[in-house]
Amino acid sequence: MKSLLLLSALAFPTLFGADVPGLSKADCARLATEMEAHLDTHIIHPWYPRSVDKERGGFIQDYAEDWTEKRDGNKTLVYQSRLTWMAAQVALSFPERAKEFVAYSNHGLDFLADKMWDKENGGFFWSVDASGKPTNERGGEKHVYGISFGLYAASVNYKATKNPKALELANKTFDWLQKHAFDAAHKGYFEALTVKGEPILNPPINPGEPQTDHIGTRYGMKSMNTHIHLLEAFTAYNEIAPGNTGLAQLLEMVTVVKNRIAVEPGCLNKFFNADWKVVPDLDSFGHDIETAFLLVEAQTLEKEKVEPSNLDSDLWTLPRHIVDHALEFGWDAEHGGFYDEGTTFRKVFEKDKVWWVQAEGLNALLLMHEHYGAKNPKYGAAFLKEWEFIKKYQTDAKHKGWISYLETDGTPKPGQVKSDQWKDPYHQGRAVITSIERLKRMAK
Repeated sequence: MKSLLLLSALAFPTLFGADVPGLSKADCARLATEMEAHLDTHIIHPWYPRSVDKERGGFIQDYAEDWTEKRDGNKTLVYQSRLTWMAAQVALSFPERAKEFVAYSNHGLDFLADKMWDKENGGFFWSVDASGKPTNERGGEKHVYGISFGLYAASVNYKATKNPKALELANKTFDWLQKHAFDAAHKGYFEALTVKGEPILNPPINPGEPQTDHIGTRYGMKSMNTHIHLLEAFTAYNEIAPGNTGLAQLLEMVTVVKNRIAVEPGCLNKFFNADWKVVPDLDSFGHDIETAFLLVEAQTLEKEKVEPSNLDSDLWTLPRHIVDHALEFGWDAEHGGFYDEGTTFRKVFEKDKVWWVQAEGLNALLLMHEHYGAKNPKYGAAFLKEWEFIKKYQTDAKHKGWISYLETDGTPKPGQVKSDQWKDPYHQGRAVITSIERLKRMAK
């Protein structure tokens, strides 16, 4: 099956070959070429092959602002999975580079399967030390957010490599999630789990112990963040799973995101009790626009696998509302770029410009422009302004790579790392690759 990042013209119409206001065919061709150069210089080359740990396996995680290596740090599941995924995606999207990047992805897959998978209890460890020994962080606590990225990496690795080890790892990861984390009573998934895979349903009672899990969710609650990445992982898994092994879970996850997490006028609640009662919090504009893309991606796959009569035919309305809301309340019209966090209706609390938020904005804006640009030029205009902001401010012309955090006007905050357990090529890699592919279609 084709990569979902190489979506067909049928899935995403190119507006019947006509030039779109603000983005002519020539503009699209020029931008695609420009982005390919950017992808190589600022996203692929900084990590590959630099981060490949040939001695101890997996990928080296920590690099300073100038890419000075911090070699002996831990290796975390999210980072190892994302580097494995990114290499596989480069192999899929650029066949002329497949041999090199299949090797990198298989190198990462081996580390995930041999070092990060808990052979006694199943499931992935959250972190191991530099040589691959479990750190026993928080008593070996596991988390579905990290496990979702392990599933995502194994699935896309198999799609790129047909490595049977990847399919085996994807299948047993999916099965482990269903056995240990699925909430049969309320749907969705428990998130923090003990080392043996038992849901942690209440915060610790001892003073001084953490009340929140690895990703900042209070123990016993569910989060938007984990569930949108389960949606992403189940989409990828359903491309490679035998038969319709995981289709029911994908359909259910689409329903959870659309009916439990997303609300009009087009934003996402962040935290929930186990029964999906909303716990009030701020609006994360980056996660909102990321989810708009992930919903379209998941529902596009649904249309390939499910009879149309059994589907919600309204694929585009909610994703468009989400992007519209982010543009209205989280977009910096003066400088360009999306703010980090705010309330549902305007007050912005975090005005930093964060690298991954700008990446997701770039992706979602061009997605909406391709579908709606002939009738409304605002998405294309915002896409162009977002791209200019990224080129001018978010990328490091001296050391290469993307700068993590900027002030509102694009001024970099000093002393930032280029790579750590949360900073990797995943968001910007996916955004730029999908934008290149979409622009090439629109240029034809």
